[in-house]
Formats: sequence, C-alpha cells, structure tokens
Amino acid sequence: MERGTVDRTSTTLEINPFDLYAIEVAKRIKKLFGGIITAISMAPPHAENALRDAIARGVDRAILLSDKRFAGADTLATSYTLASAIKKLGHFNLILCGEKSVDGDTAHVGPEVAEFLGIPHVSFVTRIVDVGNNKIVVESDYGDAYYKVEVNTPALIALSRPVVFMNEFIEPSMPRISDVLRARRAKIEIWNADYLSDIADTSRFGLSGSPTRVVKAYYALEKGREPKIVKGEEGTTLILKTLKELGVV
Repeated sequence: MERGTVDRTSTTLEINPFDLYAIEVAKRIKKLFGGIITAISMAPPHAENALRDAIARGVDRAILLSDKRFAGADTLATSYTLASAIKKLGHFNLILCGEKSVDGDTAHVGPEVAEFLGIPHVSFVTRIVDVGNNKIVVESDYGDAYYKVEVNTPALIALSRPVVFMNEFIEPSMPRISDVLRARRAKIEIWNADYLSDIADTSRFGLSGSPTRVVKAYYALEKGREPKIVKGEEGTTLILKTLKELGVV
C-alpha cells in the first residue's frame, strides 16, 4: 500500500458475494434459452480456486486475466481490461455482474465495462422481471424509488442482493460434492496482456492506465467517549452549559 497499490498475493481470494447472484441468474437464463456461461476474473494466479468454485456452481467456462501488467489497476483500468477480454471472446448476449465488490465498494466497474463496450446497462438491479431473445426487463432500487427498465440486448446488468428472478426469490446455491470434484479437473484459461494486445492498448492496463492513485490508507477509528464525573451544582451547571453548546437548549 505504501506504493499506492494493494498487495493481494498473500490473501485468499473468493467469489464476490454480489457475483454469486449473477451466477444464479445466469443459470436460470441458460435454462430458458440455452447458451454458455463464461466467468471472467482479473486477479493474481491463485484466483484459480475462485474460478473453480464458479465452475462448481454452474459456470461452463472460466477465464483468468492474470499478468503483472494488470496490477495496480483502478476501476477505469480494470473495466478497460475486462471489456477488452469480452471483445476478445466475440459474440455475447448478456453480461451479468455484481453491483459492486465488497472491498472496493465503488460500483464503478460494471457500468464502465458497458461504456467501453458501447452497450446499455442497468445497475442496482433487484428483480429480473422478464427476459426475451432480444430484451430484458429489470427493476432497480435507487433508494428513493424503484425503477422498471427495459433494455435491448446485448446489455450489462449489475445485480444487488437479494434478487428476484421472475417471481422466484433466489439465493446462491451450494455446489454438490460431484460438482466440486469436476471443477478441480476443469481447465482455467489464463489470458495475459499480450493475448489482448491485438484489440487493446496495453498502456491502458494496470497502474499505467490508472488516472487515480491510492495516496494513503488508514483505519478511521472512532474517537472514544470522554466521560466527566461532577457533583452537586457544578454538575448541573456543566450539563446546562454543554447542552447549550450542542444547541439542544
């Protein structure tokens, strides 16, 4: 962090909780229309375990974007890299992702990916109302109101939680033992920066492509209470003075 980047090499990586809902929605759409579910993650090499978990949960194909040149990316560089990988894949109908990650908590990446791809997007989605061959109707929670939005596909949908699919309240399902064992043998595709160089500007990857920097990180500790013990008239006077200073009286 002293260099303005986060070192994730020593951490255990797992699927972002919001993305678990994206997998569940993808599985239900596949059941209705068929197709292939592809999971893409940009992370250090040991993120393979998280992608194997995604396969165990129903994903068909897993791609790990892993290269030292991807390191230090802010949300813009991350989105550009992910969008480049999606372009490399070619045709797609729908991109499903979590509303945000539970570490960065920005909710930037999903919409930015859509903007790089030039497709419509909807964030804070809590309900999939209807899905058709060329459109999807969703409901978004924007805090002050719920908005029903219809977009043509291809599109990107960023999911909040919990999520209702049609009229079904869904929760992430736990993989079966047989699926976990199958996922251990599955192939995880590793794509580096060079693999994307034919469709992307590699200078826009990682730290070099990040216009923002983390200058300092620290714990925002709440100031503890400072009790005072007073007696008699002195206490009454102090209480009245304090209440006046606070504008209570």
